Amino acid sequence: MMPGSMDPKKMQKMMKQFGIKSEEIDAEEVMIKGKENYVVKNPQVTLIKMKGNESLQIMGEIQKSKGKEYNEEDVETVMDKANVSKEEAENALKNSEGDIADAIMELS
Repeated sequence: MMPGSMDPKKMQKMMKQFGIKSEEIDAEEVMIKGKENYVVKNPQVTLIKMKGNESLQIMGEIQKSKGKEYNEEDVETVMDKANVSKEEAENALKNSEGDIADAIMELS
């Protein structure tokens, strides 16, 4: 948002003159996964289209999450490779912060 109290209708008109389109996206949560993971709770997400490019503007309550998240497929992989129960595989994945190889090594 631009500084000051610009009228939203004037802002939309100005953006249209520059070929910029924006669209609100209804979202409950946004997750960004990488070396560090982020979760944005109660996000306000805007899709911005300009000159053939698209970008997202995300605002909300940002929380840094520890480690990699894991899914059911990861649990099954650990179960198969380490020959353990689902509960043991899940605990190992939690302890290894989602690292499948570390979880298998822990159980072997």
